[in-house]
Parts: sequence; C-alpha cells; structure tokens
Amino acid sequence: MIFHYQYNTSQKIQIHFKYSADSIVSLLTKENTAIHSSLKTIEWKDNKLIMIDQTKLPNELIFVEFTDYNQVANAIKTMVVRGAPAIGVSGAFGLALAALQSSVTTKEELIRELEIAKKILFETRPTAVNLKWGLEAIMKVANTGTTVTEIKESVVQTAKKMAEDDVQINMAMGKHGSELFNDNDTIMTHCNAGALATVAYGTALGVIRATKDSGKNIKVIATETRPVQQGSRLTAFELKHDGIDVSLIPDTAVGYTMAKGLVNKIIVGADRVLRTGHVFNKIGTYQIALIAKQHGIPFYVASPLSTFDMKSNPEDVVIEHRNGSEVTGIGDKKTAPEGINVINPAFDMTTPELISGIITEKGVARAPYEESIKKLFEAN
Repeated sequence: MIFHYQYNTSQKIQIHFKYSADSIVSLLTKENTAIHSSLKTIEWKDNKLIMIDQTKLPNELIFVEFTDYNQVANAIKTMVVRGAPAIGVSGAFGLALAALQSSVTTKEELIRELEIAKKILFETRPTAVNLKWGLEAIMKVANTGTTVTEIKESVVQTAKKMAEDDVQINMAMGKHGSELFNDNDTIMTHCNAGALATVAYGTALGVIRATKDSGKNIKVIATETRPVQQGSRLTAFELKHDGIDVSLIPDTAVGYTMAKGLVNKIIVGADRVLRTGHVFNKIGTYQIALIAKQHGIPFYVASPLSTFDMKSNPEDVVIEHRNGSEVTGIGDKKTAPEGINVINPAFDMTTPELISGIITEKGVARAPYEESIKKLFEAN
C-alpha cells in the first residue's frame, strides 16, 4: 500500500516506508544495531530525497520521499526535519531537486531559478547557520558549471558528499568529546542533537555514544524540551534504543536535578556558534547554562565547524519565533485559554563565560574563544 502524507492542499508527498510504534521496537533492537547505524535521517536514492518525518516520532517511524524543493522547504519549516546539520544537508538536497526539476536550457536561466529556490529554502529557518552554509555551497558549485547538464550532475554530487561528510564529522566530534567524560558520569542534555538532528550519529548525542562505546559507564538525563518535546520524543527515543541509560525530566526540574547533585556534566548541540563563543541553541539552553554555572557543573557544546558564523555579532542574529499554537496545546489538545498572547522564541543565546568548551571535529575550543576558534579554522 502507498501512503500519502499531505502538508498542504497543493503538495502530495509519498511515504516510502511506514512503521508502527510496535514495529519500531523490533526494528531498533541491539541485534539490529543501534539507531545511529541502522537508520539515516536523510538519504538520496534514485534522484529523490528520503527523510524521516520527525513530527511522527516516537509513535510512528515514517520515511517520506521528496521530489520537489518546495516540499523540502515545507518539511524544514514544519520541522519534519530539524537540527542544524540535518537542515543544512536537506537544504542542499532541496536545491539539487530544484536543479533536477528545471526544464531550462541555459546556465543563466538555471542559476536564476536556483536563486529563487535558495531564497525560499533559506527563509524557512533563519537562525540555524547550516542552512545558509548548505545552500551557498550548492550555489558556488552551480556557478562554476558551464552547461545545464553539468550543473545538475555537480550539485547532486556535492549534496551527496555533504551528507557523507556529516557522518564522518560527527564521529570525529564524538572522539574528541568522549575524552571530556568519565566513567560513571551522569550527563544532562537538552533538545535533540542526535542522529535525528544530523544525517546520522549526532553531535551532542554522538559524543555520548562515543563515550559509551569507549567502555565508560554513563547515564543521561534528557530534558523534555517544551514546547515541541524534542527531548522526550526524539532524544529519549534514540538513547533508549541505543541501550544507553536515560531518564526524562520536565524542563522545570533542571535546577532541582543539579541542586541535588544528580548531574556531573552537561552537553548540548548548537544551531549557530559565533567567533566570540556565543552559542545559539534551543530555547532553554541559556537558563540551563546559568544554573550549571551556579552549581559548578561543566557545560559543553558540540558543534561542527559548519555551524560556526565567523562574521556576525550577537546582536545581528535573528531569533526565529514560531507559531503560538505550539505553546497553547499539545497535539490536538488545547491547554491554554483561546486567544491568549504567546511569546514563542525557538532559540536563545548562551554567553561564552558560561561554556566550559565547544567540541568540534577538529578539537575542543576553550576560552578565550575568539582565539581558540580561529586556531581551529586555521587547522581546517
């Protein structure tokens, strides 16, 4: 049977595979290997983009097939795919689809169409710097091509290489980061910076996986991460099926958990890191870092160099504000009075003095961040 998942009345997107909640349990057993090796968030096959619909997790595991860049833009906007590295790669594949869709015959016409598609894709999630990085990488390759056929081939190959590199980068980050964690540590994490936020393996959860794989006995405390519950729906889902000891807490229990001495270290991902060491990540990260500082708990960030913004100042970064319905209800159930005003920022900024280190694929940056980050890029 072919399933169709419809984001709006004009676009039908074919579901490639669909598993029930019960099927997920059997699919993701240790015998079938952990989620980071058995599942890929993003895959390119037969000139089609296949991604996991993360809005359906943990109840259903659905792989959705995309053939149009507008579908990809809508998937990014509605958080079918989310996480800075995953957004960057999916945006690149979105531009590749735009090239393949085109029927124009000259390079100039194709570049114009790609610029339009780039603008549509970029405007979906403006805070995550990887999206801009992915789109610009594709446009750079497109502009160097000489014929329409050459451009189409080269942008697809570039997007595929970006996806392959993402996995290797995450594994390198995991190796560097695992050295910061000890046997019997209990690690807190916020939102989802795992395999589902990348092509595979993950950033912050990649470090946790590498720590576990190194033979260290660790436990994880995952925050629920309101309002979209990425911690409970995605992080808990990933870690549970990796066989990593994970406990879930409401966001409001972060201070309590630290004050009781239940946490040794904290690690989060990032949607944008500035050259100054300012980190933009899921809303709630800043307050976790503040409380960690109060209790003397190391606070780490895991981020690939593709997430770094070496030009912007803190005041330049646009913070995405999402629809208030995410706060006034859970699923179809209303939890707030009709018509209530809502402030719903998707991200906040954590200042560098609160951060113990920023883990990258090239090593760990430490204060003074501007100097150490510059050295990492020089080594790149």
